[in-house]
Amino acid sequence: MNYIGLNNRVVDSKDAVISALDHGFLYGMGLFETFRTYGGEPFLLQRHIDRLADGCRQLGIPFEGDIAELRDWIQRVMGKNELQDAYIRYTVTAGEDILGLPAGDYSQPNHLLYIKELPKFPDTFYLEGKGLQVLNLPRNTPEGPVRFKSLHYMNNILAKRELAGYASAATGAEGLMLTAQGEIAEGIVSNVFFVNNNVLYTPSVATGILPGITREMVLELALDAGLQTEEGLYRWEQIAEADEIFLTNSVQEIVPVTTLWCTNGRQTVSGGRCGRITALLLEWYRERTGLLK
Repeated sequence: MNYIGLNNRVVDSKDAVISALDHGFLYGMGLFETFRTYGGEPFLLQRHIDRLADGCRQLGIPFEGDIAELRDWIQRVMGKNELQDAYIRYTVTAGEDILGLPAGDYSQPNHLLYIKELPKFPDTFYLEGKGLQVLNLPRNTPEGPVRFKSLHYMNNILAKRELAGYASAATGAEGLMLTAQGEIAEGIVSNVFFVNNNVLYTPSVATGILPGITREMVLELALDAGLQTEEGLYRWEQIAEADEIFLTNSVQEIVPVTTLWCTNGRQTVSGGRCGRITALLLEWYRERTGLLK
């Protein structure tokens, strides 16, 4: 990443600096969105900006979210980095303020665009899937009524550090966090779904998960296809009995889980291959992106 977007400009990465008094740095007061492009176009950009705008409103960070202006800025940063398609992180920090906790709103936020090459996955990735390792570290409770995609990411980083200590990490497994009550919450960087008897299940936002944009799209696709869906509170024992399991995020899309890892060892899911419903949802999702014609 040679160039970074800073406040609607494109600057050399070494020049992309903000004040030490920015409350994004001091107190984690800031939000971000991650998404990707297809054919150079950011996918579901309006939904990401809507979520970002709602979070900024709750945090007292002024945010207008001009889509046309953002698209142009993204294209300029991609162009300087010589990328046709990209992984994009759009960050809004609260900006500089007093050393202390303010009671009022902020006035001068900072906007940053981090853009890098999309990760490359082998053709077998979406057929053979990946593992899911249950973690001991519980998912913390959200900052507000619903979890923000905020700059305070310590819980996720500690989860990543725990995952690194398991044998499953060497296979590329994702970590699964449970709530303090032992309910299934979400992955370190993903939302979780499972299928049993042709019903699609996913943890409720009441568990404190991030209401993911791809999660939202998958539920819509399932509804359009007439699949029965349910959002609720589930235990490890229920996901361990599932016919299919998959993970979602905006960059990796829909990834089948074919191995479950826990303290009692590991077990194979859906015969070690992508399940039928998972494959259908991935196909429908890619049709929406324009990747499949």
